[in-house]
Amino acid sequence: MPDDLGRIFESLRELLAEYSPPLSARTGRAADKPSYELWSETPVEIEGRRRDELFFAGLIVQKGYVGFYFMPVYTDPEKAELFHPDLLKLLKGKSCFHVKRLDEELARHVEDALREGFALWRRRGWIATPA
Repeated sequence: MPDDLGRIFESLRELLAEYSPPLSARTGRAADKPSYELWSETPVEIEGRRRDELFFAGLIVQKGYVGFYFMPVYTDPEKAELFHPDLLKLLKGKSCFHVKRLDEELARHVEDALREGFALWRRRGWIATPA
């Protein structure tokens, strides 16, 4: 894994880690690709389907970029306008951002997206509210 991708992964992992708890962090490594995921373990029903857990966000080092998977942009595509255009430029598909470079400004945009997505999911009851 190139050093720059390792630094990007670690910087983004630190931003995601601020949400654990209440979200559950899961780490892994497959084919020398580190990964980090956040899951809500709050049972919910979405569109008539019961789920015991719900994927919120994750990272995996790919060839040439760090994949930042962010489900709030998938579950609420109309909320995409809340995210900074520089971050949205990196969106490939429905929920994966390809991060090839990370500066302070882009890190702030990721922080803002995490904060907005977390607040949205908490309002919906998809993340447990502390007692």
